[in-house]
Amino acid sequence: MTPRKQPSQRSSLFAEGARRSPTEVPPKEAPLAARMRPRSLDEFVGQSHLLERGSVLRTLIEEDKLRSVMLVGPAGTGKTSLAVLIARHTSAEFIQLSAVTSGVADVRRVVEEGRERLEATGRRTVLFIDEVHRFNKAQQDVLLPGVEAGWIVLVGATTESPFFSIIRPLLSRTVLFRLDSLTEADIRTILDRAVDDVERGIGGMKADGDALDAIANRS
Repeated sequence: MTPRKQPSQRSSLFAEGARRSPTEVPPKEAPLAARMRPRSLDEFVGQSHLLERGSVLRTLIEEDKLRSVMLVGPAGTGKTSLAVLIARHTSAEFIQLSAVTSGVADVRRVVEEGRERLEATGRRTVLFIDEVHRFNKAQQDVLLPGVEAGWIVLVGATTESPFFSIIRPLLSRTVLFRLDSLTEADIRTILDRAVDDVERGIGGMKADGDALDAIANRS
């Protein structure tokens, strides 16, 4: 009898082709936005309606009981940053795909690995798909059995209305969380952190308050 192939310990299917875990601190040469991603839920700026203490989403993340979700909101609202925080909190295997660069074969492989991992070790697989609205019907259909059977926990991020871009059977098996555009005060907080943070930010350089206000106002 041919022994069952064991699921890989860490998939290399990352959106940007990196083998680095999303929980690792980005290197110094990484873009400022990547270096300044929040390291904890308390550092997350904005979306208090979703992440305040005692909220449904925060509790699910902190207790590692997340079910399949869709993170819906404009660009720059923190969908990817939230996915990285989910990776930090979960004991599950965390895999990231980009709908722009991944095909049906990639999705099918992750779903199958998720099934094997769950059966062999009891460990869940969390699959984060950025720009999930770019997946066509065939690609979304491949996800459905894994989500339905619990082989994978899907975390989809989209800037589009999921009611038009996600097939109904898949949408009905996820919980929608809407992220709002950041306020001017939120953006100013992020700018201040970037300027003040010596380790990850610009390095304690001085910045004119009026200039930062102007940037926040135009962002």
